[in-house]
Amino acid sequence: MDGVPNLFATSDLHVTHRGNAPLVDSVRPDSPEDWLLVAGDVGERVDAVIETLAVLRARFAKVVWVPGNHELWTTPNDPVQARGQERYDELVRRCRAIGVDTPEDEFPVWEHAARPLTIAPLFVLYDYSWRTPAAEGRSLDEALGQARDAGVVCTDEFYLHPEPHPSRADWCAQRLKLSQERLAAIPPGHGTVLMSHWPLHRHPTRPLHYPEFAMWCGTEETADWHLRFRAEVAVYGHLHIPRTTYHEGVRFEEVSLGYPREWRKRARGAVPLRRIL
Repeated sequence: MDGVPNLFATSDLHVTHRGNAPLVDSVRPDSPEDWLLVAGDVGERVDAVIETLAVLRARFAKVVWVPGNHELWTTPNDPVQARGQERYDELVRRCRAIGVDTPEDEFPVWEHAARPLTIAPLFVLYDYSWRTPAAEGRSLDEALGQARDAGVVCTDEFYLHPEPHPSRADWCAQRLKLSQERLAAIPPGHGTVLMSHWPLHRHPTRPLHYPEFAMWCGTEETADWHLRFRAEVAVYGHLHIPRTTYHEGVRFEEVSLGYPREWRKRARGAVPLRRIL
């Protein structure tokens, strides 16, 4: 419809990878009223993340961000050496200073659909529950050992620190509790746009070349959230497999750009922006 703004989304811009930063210039609205969802993995350094989000905020009427695993990494070359919860809190503080919404802010409402749609930015992490059949019923150490034997170890194991939580799985449990409480408070007449870095349902991980990597991609605890919380669409990134899928009648949109070595192989090339609504 003429005059109706667009809801766009992007993720996994990885601006610190050579070849990706120039693509941020093409992440632009069609009109000054358009909104943008940024589903994590803008970059590893806090300054790169905030500088990129500030550029995008100057273009779009509203920008909503959730962290990916790369934002939560504490790498040796980042002047900000905060870890875990402290790092996340610093990112939230800096986002608020430039007018970017985060999972800690009031959920915005998209009023341009058949019913109001609450946009719910979710930071829920993962708890290693997405196991291969060979790892089902085994201890976490055994499951991680199986992944190592397959040549798969997520870099999170070295750079994503969970402090003050005992583990990433414990941090995930805390985030699940907080997120469910906020989702349950959404007015019953509203649908939702569920936005997260990690997919909320496991089905998008099926094409993974290494199925063991799914352990670092989500949690079984969110498997019914698209139904329970009335999702019109679920937006995510992380997998670097940009596509549209449907599960139980709900549309799932992976909006990842990915690394240059990945998007250069695709017939469409780089697609750093997707229209969601």
